[in-house]
Amino acid sequence: MSDNQKTNSNKPAGNRRKSRELVLKGLYQYLLSPKELRLIVREMADEADFARADEAYFRALLEGVYDQIQELDARITKFLDRTIAELSPIEHAILLISAYELIFDVSIPYRVAINEGVELAKLYGGTDGHKYVNGVLDKLAAEARPSEVKR
Repeated sequence: MSDNQKTNSNKPAGNRRKSRELVLKGLYQYLLSPKELRLIVREMADEADFARADEAYFRALLEGVYDQIQELDARITKFLDRTIAELSPIEHAILLISAYELIFDVSIPYRVAINEGVELAKLYGGTDGHKYVNGVLDKLAAEARPSEVKR
């Protein structure tokens, strides 16, 4: 199969869920100890699962969240019952990823963005953290994509 056929098929070049997991790991590190984006990318590229990820999506998502982190935090904060600082770094990173997809990537259906966030929270978050993430993302989706949510 040629590269052109791969690009035009419905299946992404790699696994987007794996890309989100790597972005989660990179953001987690960043939230604990801020560092330059290029260092995060380099560290994630050394991960064993990197070859299974959709590299282009990984880079776009990580760069997007990194560049928009202040706006994302501002949008998320409205729907929290605590301050951003009181969130676990894992839940914070998951909310950043899903919020970015909801606000800045309308090619991803809002239900997919929420579901992916919930699945990451089930895998990496604390007990019942996925319920909290789901509640926050539901409210954010209603604000960010009102017409899509109403349908």
